[in-house]
Amino acid sequence: MTNNAPAGTVSSQKLEKLEELTGHKFKDIVRLDRALTHSSAQHRTGKDYERLEFLGDRVLGLCIAEMLFARFAEANEGELSVRLNALVNAETLAEIADELKLHEVIRTGADVRDLQSERQKNMRADVVESLIATIYLDGGIPAARQFINRYWEPRAAHVAAARRDAKTELQEWSHKYHETVPAYTEISREGPDHEPVFVIEVKVGKLKAERAEGRSKRLAEQAAAEKLLRREAVWKPETKGVSK
Repeated sequence: MTNNAPAGTVSSQKLEKLEELTGHKFKDIVRLDRALTHSSAQHRTGKDYERLEFLGDRVLGLCIAEMLFARFAEANEGELSVRLNALVNAETLAEIADELKLHEVIRTGADVRDLQSERQKNMRADVVESLIATIYLDGGIPAARQFINRYWEPRAAHVAAARRDAKTELQEWSHKYHETVPAYTEISREGPDHEPVFVIEVKVGKLKAERAEGRSKRLAEQAAAEKLLRREAVWKPETKGVSK
């Protein structure tokens, strides 16, 4: 990348490090800057990473599906779906964002603090997707695939195929052992329309309820169900969600 980048873009030093970590030489500096810009950033030009995030999500899904299809030749559709979901969720993307040290280059407004916190996990995940879109627009699927394989392929080998959808697991467990079904309640909804945060509570019979947040009701419900499953030792942390 050149050093005559427009004002507001990442420094040449950080850019060099980002290119080293991604293995990709960025062609469009302005687009890269947009990929790293949250809507809260002050003095922004009116463009942020949301459109790029939309595209990057689809590119990531395609490349991961392609990778799993080739690697697990005997796996059925259900197992492939479980593996894919584990590789494209916010937790995995945030981990990769941290490996890329994206918190050092994401541009946000003054009201967004501590990008490495659990609360900002979704933002870090979103920026990974926008970065994938930037790489894709620079070099097409081959460039995106190269980057994705670099960070996701090692994880693909260790994803537990037995991991199930948390809500489904909790539904079956609560019916079998408590003769009831989980009850989900929306506790709150905060944030702007483009970036809402839902807090959902789940309760099973007389057991203590659990709460969790997410960018949608579905994600918050899944997170709350997972917390309850882990607390009740149905899912063990060391096996990353494989049920007993």
